[in-house]
Amino acid sequence: MQLLKIIHEIRQDHPTMGVRDIFYKIRPETMGRDLFERFCKEYKLMSLVPKSFRRTTDSTGVIRFDNLIKSKTLTHIDQVWQSDITYYELNGRFYYITFIIDGFSRRIVGHHTSDRMHTEQTTLPALNKALSTRKHNIPHGLIFHSDGGGQYYDKNFLALTEKNQIRNSMCEFAWENGKAERINGVIKNNYLRHKSIKSFSELIKSVDQSVQLYNSEKPHIKLKRMSPISFEQKILYSNNLTTTISN
Repeated sequence: MQLLKIIHEIRQDHPTMGVRDIFYKIRPETMGRDLFERFCKEYKLMSLVPKSFRRTTDSTGVIRFDNLIKSKTLTHIDQVWQSDITYYELNGRFYYITFIIDGFSRRIVGHHTSDRMHTEQTTLPALNKALSTRKHNIPHGLIFHSDGGGQYYDKNFLALTEKNQIRNSMCEFAWENGKAERINGVIKNNYLRHKSIKSFSELIKSVDQSVQLYNSEKPHIKLKRMSPISFEQKILYSNNLTTTISN
């Protein structure tokens, strides 16, 4: 399912790119070229992406969690974390960036840049980073919301969420994870594409720098023109700010 999502994202940026070219850029380890092309044909991805993308996640072996944040009003940090995986094209191939944001403060609490889509290179290190950011001091019942990608129901990932008493939640449509989807574009278009990145190691450093700039300096209308970190500091140390945020 995460591969399907990445292909749809690529199709938006490269509407006429052949599926064979996409295969050699993604280099999926889970399937060969011929199976990849049949996969794209099955999901009607041989040409332009359909306007409405409904994820079919009821196939054998796929776990689906209920959407726990639908119509939910957020009132504090560490109530909902939202996550997504996006791609970044560099030197003729794709790399992958996983983001986890706090749904209330919009702060990127965890992220990771990788050259593979496996759980061990995407969601696991990003979640460990988020836990470290919060110093493992998160309330029981925190909701972790994502799309239906396999990296979010991998047994090792679920073991980590269970260990920290985190409740898993999934969307059916992309717009039900809008905050995480939007952060992809913000970091890629507002930061990374303005840098001269020539290697994978430089990409890792650039993503780290971009996340730091976004968290500490980018003002948000929804956050009373404060950056995510400033907003969190304000609500932690002041009783004068009351804010509610709806999903």
